[in-house]
Amino acid sequence: MGQAEFELLWGEATRNARGRPAGLSRERIVAEAVAIADAEGLQKVSMKHLAERLGSGVMSLYRHVPGKDELVLLMYDSLLAGPAPLPEADHWRQILRHWGLGVRDLFTTHPWALTVATSERTMGPGEAAWVDTVIGRLTAVGMPVELGLTAVLTVDCFALGAVRPEINGAEGDTQFFSFLADPAIRARFPHLARLAEPDKVTDMFDHFEFGLDRVLDGLEQYIEANP
Repeated sequence: MGQAEFELLWGEATRNARGRPAGLSRERIVAEAVAIADAEGLQKVSMKHLAERLGSGVMSLYRHVPGKDELVLLMYDSLLAGPAPLPEADHWRQILRHWGLGVRDLFTTHPWALTVATSERTMGPGEAAWVDTVIGRLTAVGMPVELGLTAVLTVDCFALGAVRPEINGAEGDTQFFSFLADPAIRARFPHLARLAEPDKVTDMFDHFEFGLDRVLDGLEQYIEANP
């Protein structure tokens, strides 16, 4: 969408226009769309459904939002309108760990948003504020700004991938490895079959915090080697 997308996110959101129904605003439209997506999924967000929920005409919505694609961008950025999920900490590791867990919470609370986050798009003001805040915290405890951005993006990449099984409904190994119930199939995959044994660790989806800590271990080794 290019320039149009940029103007949508960064332009004046409260421009006056003739014919806009009283009480209907971009903020109200976006909030209602988020409520629909949270309850019913992003595929249920349509201008028609949204107009019905708002008690408005469909064409009235288009006076505030160009279309669904643009609306989805505004919906995603609205999720990041509040404070970034960061503690009052004096060590970069604590800051980045809370950041990673905060990213996880965002997508487990709003599963539809993961598709938006991993798409090609323009960063909006809400998201920019989150990233700017965490980089500011990292530089305040002594991390160079360039490394701070790289560290944040690294944690983001891990979190976006690691949270996917949780929000896709495959939170337990019972479902994920259900095929191992068949003895013939177990015989084909002997190493995976060991996971079906009663004395083995079965909660494989406790991997998020384990993986996040290993990412931070690697970053710590890098910092120690490059003071």
